[in-house]
Amino acid sequence: MGKITVVGIGPGSAEDMTPKAKKAIDDAQVVVGYNTYIELIKPMLATKEVIGTGMMQEVDRCKMAVESAANGKDTVVVSSGDAGVYGMAGLVLELVLQYPADKRPEWGGTVAGISAVNAAASVLGAPLMHDFAVISLSDWLTPWELIQKRVKLAGEGDFVIALYNPKSKSRPDYINEVQKILLACRDGKTPVGIVTGASREQENCVVSDLAHFTDEEIGMFSIVIIGNSQTYVQDGYMVTPRGYKV
Repeated sequence: MGKITVVGIGPGSAEDMTPKAKKAIDDAQVVVGYNTYIELIKPMLATKEVIGTGMMQEVDRCKMAVESAANGKDTVVVSSGDAGVYGMAGLVLELVLQYPADKRPEWGGTVAGISAVNAAASVLGAPLMHDFAVISLSDWLTPWELIQKRVKLAGEGDFVIALYNPKSKSRPDYINEVQKILLACRDGKTPVGIVTGASREQENCVVSDLAHFTDEEIGMFSIVIIGNSQTYVQDGYMVTPRGYKV
């Protein structure tokens, strides 16, 4: 049997990929991933067998990866950011565990990567210094009603809130609904940071507030970080105090 490993390649820049992730890719015979992520690491794949698929083909892609490992090839599945945060780690492990123990490929584990929320936070300053919640606004796998509930409870709990997949052509209004939910329990002056393309060449950062942030350009490659009641902005940086006396 071969070994299958799920690798977080970081938010985009090769400088943000861990040495462990690079070694896992170097050691693999087969590299599997979403075409956009494959493109990010293309210089590393000259001698590899590559299996790439488009969006919405995650299950098929992961099945092909597990079959590759079951057939004796050391295989890695790559995800951007951290593969265990909205990545492929869970799906791949579920598929591996469906195999009988005597036919199951070796589980090489998940190689952690720098997540998009961490990369975005580093651009904004220090917005995640206290408890925070990460919520995806994509309703492809999660009902919109449940997403709304999670936003409401996180808002009432005074969590800093990081939003993945905040806006797309198919759901342009969800971000506005989130804004309404949070304005019911937070001041409109609450700082909000929007980072698009964190750690990539086209990286862009905007700091706004809860009452006005939806006026800014927001897309699928954006991370939106909404401060808590203590978050403030100074000299363009978002800071959420941990509580130290300074």
